[in-house]
Amino acid sequence: MVKKIRVLVVDDSALVRSLLSEIINRQVDMECVGVANDPLMAREMIRELNPDVITLDIEMPRMDGLDFLARLMRLRPTPVVMISTLTERGAEATMKALELGAVDFVSKPRIGVVDGLSDLSDQIVEKVRVAAKANVRRVTVSPSGEVTAPRERALVVPSIGAVKTSFSTEKLVFIGASTGGTEAIKDILIRLPADFPAVVVTQHMPPGFTKTFAARLNGLSKLAVQEAVNGERLLPGHAYIAPGGLQFRVDRSGANYLAVVEDSEPVNRHKPSVEVLFKSAAKVVGRNAYGVMLTGMGSDGAKALREMKDAGSYNYVQDEASCIVFGMPREAILQGAADEVLPPAEIAQALILRVKTSPDRYRV
Repeated sequence: MVKKIRVLVVDDSALVRSLLSEIINRQVDMECVGVANDPLMAREMIRELNPDVITLDIEMPRMDGLDFLARLMRLRPTPVVMISTLTERGAEATMKALELGAVDFVSKPRIGVVDGLSDLSDQIVEKVRVAAKANVRRVTVSPSGEVTAPRERALVVPSIGAVKTSFSTEKLVFIGASTGGTEAIKDILIRLPADFPAVVVTQHMPPGFTKTFAARLNGLSKLAVQEAVNGERLLPGHAYIAPGGLQFRVDRSGANYLAVVEDSEPVNRHKPSVEVLFKSAAKVVGRNAYGVMLTGMGSDGAKALREMKDAGSYNYVQDEASCIVFGMPREAILQGAADEVLPPAEIAQALILRVKTSPDRYRV
């Protein structure tokens, strides 16, 4: 007999609680073991029911969903799928929830909730299944609001000014990620210097969230981070995020690399797809590309990362211990696409050392 995934639904809307529990109970491999209309009720039910996964609304009475999530991930780390509203405020709260340790999120519509959630049922149960297998971490929030995880360790990254080196404008760094990727991407970008070569990123994310994600990274990183714009020249010192719901690839015009953003078909069921971005790296950038495959479910981009390697790129893959979900990195390794397997912070350090153009004592 297959052990069912035990799900606790936490939402202040009786209608949403009913819909989510119905969607969950229709699955042969999961069951809704309880519903709670606020975090205080949920706290008692977690102790009693010991759920495998929690679905959690952000805006609730008596205690905000983010406050509850922060306490949960500090005291009793449990896989959480956030149920967020597709608004600018909702997108910002969702990014914070992922920083606090939520595995993933689903956007509920502001109107037409019944039809909207029913249409999202496949997505909801897929994310619950992924969350049940996720590697969740104990997370703490300092009085200043800084989020830390115990296994993070400080790395001493050489000062670029101190070693008197420069970066080639011919180089491009390609990053692909899915579940858990927002924090892994952040861990890399915040460590890169302001004059680093252009970084292009595909993170599986729906429309309405990538602009907020880019803005959040822009406020944390020395790089200028933005959503990619079709036809825009890719410049050093910048990072470009694939817009949700569109495909993103790189092309070349003369000496310049350009962003291509288009409303084409999903690839590997994803839009944006890592496969699309990495294939363009192999075709257009070749040995001047550096590939980075981060945490995520499935295999999107794994074969294309091998194509990048065959075209001359040097590739980094996130290690299992630091992944929320090891699916995409595992597939990349099985494809023989990885040159090094490291946690995100060490990938950043390795990129800085390898991408430099001037020979010095830090050469690797």
